[in-house]
Amino acid sequence: MTVLQANDIHKEFSEGEDVVSVLNGVSLALAQGEIVSLEGPSGSGKTTLLSILGCIMTATSGEVVVEDEEINTDDPRVLQEARKRSIGFVFQQYNLIPALSAVENVEYALNIKGVRGAEAREEAERVMTEVGLGHKFHAPPRDLSGGQKQRVAIARALAGRSPILLVDEPTANLDSQTAEQILELFRSLARSENRAILVVTHDPKVRNVVDRVLTIRDGRLCN
Repeated sequence: MTVLQANDIHKEFSEGEDVVSVLNGVSLALAQGEIVSLEGPSGSGKTTLLSILGCIMTATSGEVVVEDEEINTDDPRVLQEARKRSIGFVFQQYNLIPALSAVENVEYALNIKGVRGAEAREEAERVMTEVGLGHKFHAPPRDLSGGQKQRVAIARALAGRSPILLVDEPTANLDSQTAEQILELFRSLARSENRAILVVTHDPKVRNVVDRVLTIRDGRLCN
């Protein structure tokens, strides 16, 4: 079943008197249990497309459909509700809160979704254990390696069992062994939990774990 769809997405930005087209009619669909990579050179529109699919940014024209709901508004409340309900986002730079422990970073994401108290702590500990960090619950981000920070970011995206996972450059700045472990984790999550996962990447190793490879150049999908 398709859980995320983009139909004829265009995105333009104004730079002074000029208008720059970043996306030019992009359409794609992502199904449950499927892991797909999105490749392309810098400036091709990958991150912009990911932000639109993740309801962080709105398109100039076109339509995003999240779990059969059309998201064709720039109303921040509608976008936030779509993210809370359906989308987990793994940012390239982790975006962890320095003052919180690893498990508290995950718990905070659940609080935003409306899950609080003992239920939030139990779920945060569950996903932390799932990504192999059951021994790092109380570690602050400054005491974690790059791979461990990435796993906390993944755990935060998984918390609340969002059916869609959007991932921005997950293997950047990781050693090869840790990168392979992260990629295997994504493949396992797609298969065992029936999640739809879209990975933006420059890393050719990602091809080893995905079902499909999409390529974007000059704001257009090439396949």
